Amino acid sequence: MVQYSRRLDTAFGALADPTRRGILERLGRSDAGITELADAFDITLTGMKKHVGVLEAAGLVTTEKIGRVRRCRLGPRRLDAETAWIDAYRRMLEGRLNRLGDFLERTREKQ
Repeated sequence: MVQYSRRLDTAFGALADPTRRGILERLGRSDAGITELADAFDITLTGMKKHVGVLEAAGLVTTEKIGRVRRCRLGPRRLDAETAWIDAYRRMLEGRLNRLGDFLERTREKQ
């Protein structure tokens, strides 16, 4: 079995959910409180806390308690390793498609 970095797994797991991707897009515009995010996504406060917790564990979001409000902002994680993995995967797929194209050209010429 292939072993991948736990960090990659955590980031891809966090990004797999459309609500969490939406949260990142929203925080890209400005910081927000958990209640603001819950209202914007029409989910419970408990549900939003769980989503933010997953993003925080992946380093994609940081939170800070200011008074009674927990403020969220984009975290320090830049997703460089994830981008590199996606690029390597894309190159592998393109190579396979190119070989298939070459094969189809050769077999078409023989007919």
